[in-house]
Amino acid sequence: MYPRLVVSDGAKAIDFYVAALGAKQGERHVGDNDKIVHAELTIGDGITIALKDEGDGDPAPTSLGGSPVILALDVDDADALGEAMVAAGATVIYPIQDWDYGSRGGRLADPFGHLWMISQPLS
Repeated sequence: MYPRLVVSDGAKAIDFYVAALGAKQGERHVGDNDKIVHAELTIGDGITIALKDEGDGDPAPTSLGGSPVILALDVDDADALGEAMVAAGATVIYPIQDWDYGSRGGRLADPFGHLWMISQPLS
């Protein structure tokens, strides 16, 4: 199982996820109109996400006014990943900080309307 993100601009989204999350692109299929119909990205040691351009009945969060889904990503260095995401164009929703429940993390929105909760365990 993997999430399949619908985005307003697949090519730019791939560039963002490569820059912000260190993703590596695998398969990439485009339709006749050069829209991405399926692309696979790997984050870290094997987390796979797929994405596609909106259309064919699949709206992007930016067309819907937001997303009710939050993608949770456990990392070794939440501060570094948060900085990379902001540098690539993400917006901070909750700043990265230590939380009472034993983790350090925060929430960011990528430029395509998807929400990311990044966290690392506190030692």
